[in-house]
Amino acid sequence: MTKYGWPQVVVYPVVVVVGMLGAALVGYGRAPVWALATVELALAAVLVWALMFFRDPHRDIPTDDAVLMAPADGKVTDIETLEETDLFTGPTLRIGVFLSIFNTHINRAPCNVTVEKITYRKGRYVNAMNPLSSKVNESNTLVMVRANEPKDRLAVKQISGAIARRIVCAAREEQQLARGEKFGMIKFGSRTELYIPAHECLQCTVEVGDNVKAGITPMVRYAK
Repeated sequence: MTKYGWPQVVVYPVVVVVGMLGAALVGYGRAPVWALATVELALAAVLVWALMFFRDPHRDIPTDDAVLMAPADGKVTDIETLEETDLFTGPTLRIGVFLSIFNTHINRAPCNVTVEKITYRKGRYVNAMNPLSSKVNESNTLVMVRANEPKDRLAVKQISGAIARRIVCAAREEQQLARGEKFGMIKFGSRTELYIPAHECLQCTVEVGDNVKAGITPMVRYAK
């Protein structure tokens, strides 16, 4: 279980368990067995989901310095090259990943980096599957500098969704993060984007519709 889930990782399961006990005490002898069983099974499903949402599975992080790993679990929903962004001057590759409520929500560093700047922005809660959410939703953007050559600047943007209401970022400016190192999470459905200046030697290794896993799925590769 992730430490970034506190206090919900404790509060939500406790509330569900109390609800299950309350339903059993109130319904026993008063409600039909099938109705009571249905309520208990539904609450049990909610309990399992609440625990799964905050899971923090072990990951064997690849050691290839030429790739940028996915910063989040989820499905690639859009890939585009922007002519200019608020983050970088010139063409920038942007890859958007949607995290459903069933995905692991831990965010990880795509490579060995130093955190240069962190910018939090308040906003709306548009469905995170919509690329528009990148512009209008609550977000937290980490601009980083690669530790290995080429020492490009890149960015990982944490974006809240229609359900998500809490962005957690434990990273600090000037902090060094190792490839695949955990730095935060977004609670209850969200979006994470990777930005990297577009070079001729840069190759995107994922396609729209691909399922990726944080820290272990290569998303971008530098051609040698």
